[in-house]
Amino acid sequence: MNELNIVLIEPEIPQNTGNIARTCAATGARLHLVEPMGFRIDDKKLKRAGLDYWHLLDITYYSSIEDFFSKNLNGNFYYFSTKAKHIYSEINYPEKVYIVFGKETAGLPEKLLHDNPDTTVRIPMISEARSLNLSNSVAIGVYEVLRQWNFPALQEHGELRNYKW
Repeated sequence: MNELNIVLIEPEIPQNTGNIARTCAATGARLHLVEPMGFRIDDKKLKRAGLDYWHLLDITYYSSIEDFFSKNLNGNFYYFSTKAKHIYSEINYPEKVYIVFGKETAGLPEKLLHDNPDTTVRIPMISEARSLNLSNSVAIGVYEVLRQWNFPALQEHGELRNYKW
């Protein structure tokens, strides 16, 4: 059974986390938030960015990165970083996957990246650009995993309101 997990290590900007929460709600992905965070979970900006999808979320909170890893021992972890040597779309994502993202200002700890070179991936961009927005990066990663899995349980066709296809 496919299980997509989105992990945010020490997120700092509530609007990004709210947007990511909305992506998780729309795709059925689980959200893992690792403290310390740069906001309180009841932050209005966070709630507004997620709109009215909070009831669709499966969120787990962790007190630290060590707490997260101790409670998720059997996952397949892929670390998104601008420092990676592999491109995110070159990976074949397994059924139980955790795609992991660092905080907006510093990314993931370099020791974590160094210790996991084969599962650290990047989104290509021009050399002059420092990075993409965190919520955009998460969306790119989420939809690549789901594309490889053939979009399980997601509605693939829409309907026009005033016309028939």
